[in-house]
Amino acid sequence: MDKAKGWQLGRRLRQVSQALFFLLFLYLLVAALQRRVAFPLADLFFRFDPLSALGAMLASREWLPRLGLALITVGITLLLGRVWCGWICPLGTVLEWLGPGAARGRAPNVAPQWRSAKYLLLVGILAAAVFGSLTLLVLDPLALFTRTMTTVILPALNYGVTAIFASLYSIAPLRGVLDALEHGLRGTVLPVQQPLFAGNWLIAGVFGLVLLLNRLAKRFWCRYLCPLGALLAWLARIAVLRPVIGVGCVQCGRCRSVCPVEAIQVQDDFRIVASECVTCLDCFAACPERGIGWRPVAFRTAIAGKERAWPAPAEVYDPGRRQVLVALAAGIAGVVVLRTNPLARSPDPTLIRPPGAQDEATFLARCLRCSQCMKVCPTSGLQPALLQGGPEAFWTPHLVPRLGYCNYGCNACGQVCPSGAIPLLDLERKRQAVLGCAVIDRDRCLPWAHGVACIVCEEMCPVAPKAIRLDEVTITDDRGVIVTVQRPYVVSDLCIGCGICEYQCPVAGEAAIRVFRTA
Repeated sequence: MDKAKGWQLGRRLRQVSQALFFLLFLYLLVAALQRRVAFPLADLFFRFDPLSALGAMLASREWLPRLGLALITVGITLLLGRVWCGWICPLGTVLEWLGPGAARGRAPNVAPQWRSAKYLLLVGILAAAVFGSLTLLVLDPLALFTRTMTTVILPALNYGVTAIFASLYSIAPLRGVLDALEHGLRGTVLPVQQPLFAGNWLIAGVFGLVLLLNRLAKRFWCRYLCPLGALLAWLARIAVLRPVIGVGCVQCGRCRSVCPVEAIQVQDDFRIVASECVTCLDCFAACPERGIGWRPVAFRTAIAGKERAWPAPAEVYDPGRRQVLVALAAGIAGVVVLRTNPLARSPDPTLIRPPGAQDEATFLARCLRCSQCMKVCPTSGLQPALLQGGPEAFWTPHLVPRLGYCNYGCNACGQVCPSGAIPLLDLERKRQAVLGCAVIDRDRCLPWAHGVACIVCEEMCPVAPKAIRLDEVTITDDRGVIVTVQRPYVVSDLCIGCGICEYQCPVAGEAAIRVFRTA
């Protein structure tokens, strides 16, 4: 096989790799959602994410073994460059598929200096992490994409399919086909119950903005904004193997026209910027003279008559010392502002954290905002927080019992949390973990306020002995009739705050029994 066919094959292998990793990402998403065989690997991509690993370890000040696989990504990057970006990243793949064609891939209206934005964002994220804040990890590409799929795309898909099936079911000849599709999709690809997520409009808006920016230039996010890409770009500057344009180059420009991220620069000569190259091999396949090669670069090596420095030389858009210091100061100042503004008061008493995650400071220092726990919660009770815990807790998970309770027989959230922000508890320990405590509003409770018989909360309470008990009393109801009713009360020492009582409460609007955090 000649070199040309070899590079064409390599390019095809990359495209196959992108498709396979994207399908694996979708499979793990659905498999975890439905508790299928791949459930223990639901967080697989996050385990290989060096930005999440570095941020969480800096913030928590400890080694997190579950994220140790990120060292493999670091090793591959030090050997070959940004393979993750070009071959694996599911968000990068989507942006490449949805971006403009090669001829429209240029970004003439975006100054190259904007590439420094991703580096400055990375510096700010890491500076904040040193002080225990992971708020800006909401911009990690894996977290961004997983959160969008979990709270926006899958719920919308489920709603759309359900609506279409319902509208077509009145057509008698189609009922057999619809029943078969419903049987095949429901509980395997689509959830049994419609997921509901508060604030998903904002999550959809952020992702929509990323897609809109992609119309300005192919993989706009990857070029200018991605903090994970910035981390890998810094590592790629000292990669052992790099793509190099040799003396055979006739400067025809074909390589530059096909590069999806404009990593081929033309100043004094054609050259490939190692930190920006995503190893897509498109330029290798397009070169008619085979003037591009993949060659090792030692500390200082002469290649094809041209001296190549190690590490790769700085670019005009690489942030200078002053910019880095400003980004560091901004990251630190951001933490101070988040923790001293009025919204950073004591967390909302209704901010109920997942089981075992009751120490707020430890939880915030580890939570990656990845939505893995929300993805597997069978009741959709775990929701992305907005300002309930202050700005620093933005998009962290919290339980909203009125939307979904913490299932007494489920410990899925701890199994899929990649950083250990939600501890891995066996089912017995999880059932004893106290999330909060239920409180009855006697002005709304039917037996207390109106003398109407209702014992739903007591019937639903899953703990043994029950944390909700009944007192039988004789009272005069709203109609002036003397009745005997059972009025519920909470034994706070037994209540774990699972929220099923609040979820099942038949009172319209705000429930007559609500769960509040205990610390």
